[in-house]
Amino acid sequence: MKLKEYLVEIEKFIKDYLNNSGQKSFVLGVSGGIDSALVAALTVKAVGKERLLALLMPIDSHESDLRDGLALVDKFGIPHRVIDLSDIYHSLCAKYEMVNADGCDLALNNTKVRLRMVTLYAFAQERGALVLGTDNADEIHVGYFTKYGDGAADLAPIAELNKGEVFEASRLLGVPDVILERVPTAGLFRGQTDEKELGVTYDQLDRYLLGEKMPETVERRIQELHRMSAHKRNPIPRPIKFDRTK
Repeated sequence: MKLKEYLVEIEKFIKDYLNNSGQKSFVLGVSGGIDSALVAALTVKAVGKERLLALLMPIDSHESDLRDGLALVDKFGIPHRVIDLSDIYHSLCAKYEMVNADGCDLALNNTKVRLRMVTLYAFAQERGALVLGTDNADEIHVGYFTKYGDGAADLAPIAELNKGEVFEASRLLGVPDVILERVPTAGLFRGQTDEKELGVTYDQLDRYLLGEKMPETVERRIQELHRMSAHKRNPIPRPIKFDRTK
């Protein structure tokens, strides 16, 4: 199946899922990055912009994140809200004496992502809406998402697309150039890039997932990330079933 044909299947999946859910619309966190941009574009095509609310939720974010997110919602005419969560985040850190000494503490950065998740679900429940996920196949395989943060969603439309396909699909659907040209980053601290944190490039990860033989160091790194993040993909562990008949 060609990518164009598969995008039509994703659009049908989004539309059918909403229609069968009993809910009215979708809520999507728009970061200014390529993944949320593609999900937004697909959803507009699937159900129309009137059934999508985009939330832009900066937390001490780089000014380009909000600028690029606004460029996206303006391009597609998507109803949106800007909700700056910075004060809430800092209040939480101060209340519980959470310290971020080096600017990239993992627990605090994940707290930012989970605050956004709480906000998305609050708006979704208020509106009878579903929360759209933005994780792609690369991120899911290596666990490059926050558990109960951006990994929390009601459906994951681009879960079967690798990063290269996300970019190709975004070009096909008219995502603004300013987003297509961005270096992929979660935007949680200054200077952060996805590939720097992962230790491999998205091109290497794409090719590995497509079955291509990669240098041993690259394969080991991808396999290590996959192993360490298994708990993010697996169901919550439970003990054996309680047999009350015995």
